[in-house]
Amino acid sequence: MNDLKFIRDLKRGEPEAYKKLYDEHVSKIGRIAKSYLGVDDVEDVIQEVFIKVYKNIKKFRGDSALSTWIYRITVNVCKDMLAKKHRKKEILTSFGLEEDDEKTFPEPVEETRPSDEFLKEVSSEEIRRAIDSLSQEDRLLITLREIEGMSYAEIADVVEKPIGTVKSKLHYARERLKDILEEKEK
Repeated sequence: MNDLKFIRDLKRGEPEAYKKLYDEHVSKIGRIAKSYLGVDDVEDVIQEVFIKVYKNIKKFRGDSALSTWIYRITVNVCKDMLAKKHRKKEILTSFGLEEDDEKTFPEPVEETRPSDEFLKEVSSEEIRRAIDSLSQEDRLLITLREIEGMSYAEIADVVEKPIGTVKSKLHYARERLKDILEEKEK
């Protein structure tokens, strides 16, 4: 019942409800954006997500948890930003960018999940760098599951894929992360 009142307050535009929403979700939105885009544009994503939430909260039907809805918006904003970057890159390329300039958007390497014993031997900085070297999709899945603690069903809602696909992709992402971490130990 408390959640329903909170959502009603958001729909009414209550400033305290928006402050609470921001305080509860800003760090998670930032982590998702960073996992998806790297360090660039995180503040822009956060701002855009809260603008979209504000503009669209009245359309929120409650088919999923409010947090799932917000994270889906976050992923969509990240996808839009990536698409804009790629379009901008294509336009710049068509105006004669040198070949070296095209290397400014490297494709990330993919990741896997290590065992608990292995984690004890690896620093958090090494894990962060390994995660950062993964593909965008792998980084997002690892972040949502392992850092944000979301269920497979919630992740499936956020990324708009079947639960089985999420489980499979997450399994392979963990394997790639494990391989990267083990390679660094050699």
